[in-house]
Amino acid sequence: MSDSRGQQTSDQPPKDDRGRRPEPPGRGGGILMGRPFGVPIYVTPSWFVIAALITWVFGGQLGDVLPDLGGARYLLAFFFAVAFYASVLVHELAHTLVALRYRLGVRRIQLQFFGGVSEIENEAESPWREFWLAFVGPLLSLVLGGLFLLAVQAVELSTVPGVLLTGLTVANFVVAAFNLLPGLPLDGGRMLRAVVWAITGRPMAGTVAAAWAGRVLAVAVLVGLPLLNAARTTERSGTDTLVDAVLAAVLAAIIWNGATGSLRNARLKEVLPGLRLRDIARRAVEVTADTPLGEAMRRAREAQAGAVVVVDGRGEPIAIVRESAVRAVPEHRRPWVSVGPLSRDLEPGMRLDADLGGEDLLRALQATPAGEYLVVEADGRMFGVAALTDIEQRLSSALARY
Repeated sequence: MSDSRGQQTSDQPPKDDRGRRPEPPGRGGGILMGRPFGVPIYVTPSWFVIAALITWVFGGQLGDVLPDLGGARYLLAFFFAVAFYASVLVHELAHTLVALRYRLGVRRIQLQFFGGVSEIENEAESPWREFWLAFVGPLLSLVLGGLFLLAVQAVELSTVPGVLLTGLTVANFVVAAFNLLPGLPLDGGRMLRAVVWAITGRPMAGTVAAAWAGRVLAVAVLVGLPLLNAARTTERSGTDTLVDAVLAAVLAAIIWNGATGSLRNARLKEVLPGLRLRDIARRAVEVTADTPLGEAMRRAREAQAGAVVVVDGRGEPIAIVRESAVRAVPEHRRPWVSVGPLSRDLEPGMRLDADLGGEDLLRALQATPAGEYLVVEADGRMFGVAALTDIEQRLSSALARY
């Protein structure tokens, strides 16, 4: 699966002499394994869980096929897990190369519990670019499966190479087939999105269709996978049935959440251009730091203002009274508590232009996290205060139906 999350941001560190941005410390999401084509590849801790599971399951099966191996079968099974995820990496690198060819940018590749994720920074500009970007991953998995199948013909099936090549053949064909299922967040869902986009001319229509297809697929996996495994054989223990049910539930949850997340992200990009601080900011009153909170709140009520800004002796804003701190002060204590200790000093990133909006606004909020921001006109005059809760509520209202 590949994932498209966010855009390049102006507050990111500058690129190095090879056009790459350094990864922030502690934010890589795992162990850095390398940077092919300038894209960092990380192995998350969850990969070791699935590698151990594959080693245990596949090692047990090897005992039936190659009984002479003894305990070495688990070493061979671990090698299979590594080789399988190398195939998954090839799948993700295919997405990455096409994304780089289209100048979409790739933030990183992660190998994790249920496969890999290519974090592509920008959206494809046309439906057919989107289609090819999605299709190339399963295509490479099919090619790898075919190559392993050809290699199987040259060895004995009952040997170590035969077992490994057969396993990798099946695994790559399964990866290709699973990713071609027509529902987000799978590659097949992105292909379906591209087709609907091409027919309707609206990317959002494609996302809605592919996301709902993903939700239907999630329900089908939840119900159908245990039934399919039960129909294959009647000799199943209670443990086998439980494992099937848990696996189906986890897969269904991943698909459902991925489809819902894709839909919400698309909706977010649709509503963001209409989001402006000028329409969200609260009116604010100005007070000095030694003003009692009770007096400051009285002035705010009279002015029908929703925020209080602390100014210095020259009338320049220097801090914003934190709404959370105000709520923590009991009513009877407010005449005896000054606003200074309840305020947060204005940092450079907390002064935002009133006309700021869209993705630029989100980038500014991410660069300087705060509960409130001073909103100013182009000439520097105070316009008001934007509360983060108000911005989140505006976005939540727009996304509520998804």
